[in-house]
Amino acid sequence: MKAKSRGLKNLLGKNDMNRDPISELIIGIKNAGKAGRASVKLTYSNLKMSIAEILKREGYIKDVSKIGKMPKRLMEIELAYRGRNLPKIKGVARVSKLSKRIYQRSKDLQPVKNGYGLYIITTSKGIMTDKEARKSKIGGEVLFKIW
Repeated sequence: MKAKSRGLKNLLGKNDMNRDPISELIIGIKNAGKAGRASVKLTYSNLKMSIAEILKREGYIKDVSKIGKMPKRLMEIELAYRGRNLPKIKGVARVSKLSKRIYQRSKDLQPVKNGYGLYIITTSKGIMTDKEARKSKIGGEVLFKIW
């Protein structure tokens, strides 16, 4: 069904302002892993790319690359598995949402799943893990946790 008026488009959920790009990224990666896919293609943004590079550095994904040109730029993420078909990402949870932002000081950050997971935090020094934030003694907005 195509809506012609802006108000009707908003009611039908066609408003791009209410979309959460970070949730799309982490849920897309998690679902592709559960489905047993080798890679997944998602829309590109600088924020998503920096998060994906952190996940690559921490071993949750194999590789990330930018493909295409503007305006249809995509990012391709190769997923990491343990054994044949057991994805390294067991679960993700969005902590800070569009409706409620969650900020933590560095000393208040607790380990995720007794150290088997991590928080991804955006700080004044950029996006980093909870371990890096505790080490540099800087807090920020807790985006999500992954294990």
